[in-house]
Amino acid sequence: MRIIAGEHRGRRLLGPATDATRPITDRIKQRIFDRLDAAGQIAHAEVLDVFAGTGSFGLEALSRGASHVHFFERDRSAVKRLRENIAAIDADDRSTIVDADVFAHFATHRLPRPADLVFFDPPYPMVTGDADRLRRLLEVLAPQLSNDGEIHFRHDARDTPDVGNLPVLGLKDYGSMALTYIGRPGGSTP
Repeated sequence: MRIIAGEHRGRRLLGPATDATRPITDRIKQRIFDRLDAAGQIAHAEVLDVFAGTGSFGLEALSRGASHVHFFERDRSAVKRLRENIAAIDADDRSTIVDADVFAHFATHRLPRPADLVFFDPPYPMVTGDADRLRRLLEVLAPQLSNDGEIHFRHDARDTPDVGNLPVLGLKDYGSMALTYIGRPGGSTP
C-alpha cells in the first residue's frame, strides 16, 4: 500500500495487521482518485473515511490537498496502524480519528461542517447481512453532505446495496468491487 499522488506521492503505508480490514489495490485507488481530481473534488475538501481501516482513502485525499479528513474506525489494530500512517505524513492537524462505533456516533453527533466527500467502505458481509443498519447510517450521512457532495460506497460488485430513497448518481464497476455514488437529498445532480 502506498500513496499514489500528491504531496506524499510514493509514501508507503502500513497495511492491516489482521484480516479485519481489506485494503484497496493501488491500481483501483488511482483510477478512483484520478476521476475525483479531474472533477476538482479533492482540493480543499472536507472528507469522511467511514470504516477507514488503515486509512488508505483518507490519506490519499490528504496527500492530494483535502482540507481535513475524519477517519471512523473501531478495530484497535487498524486504529493503531491508522495513527502511525497519519503521523508518517505529518497530517495530525488535518485529521480526526473517531475510534468508536460509527452507528452509535452518528446517532448522537453531527458533522462540524458539511462533508464534500465520504468514502463509505463497510465490510462486504455487512452490505447484505446488516443492510438495514447501513441504509440508516447512509440516511444520516447523506443530508450532512455539501450540496455537491458525494458518498462513494465501496462494495462487492455482485451486491446491490440498499440505499433507500437516496439519490444514486452512478455506479462504477472495478472488477470484483464496485462503487455506488450517492448524493445529498435535494442536492445537485450530474
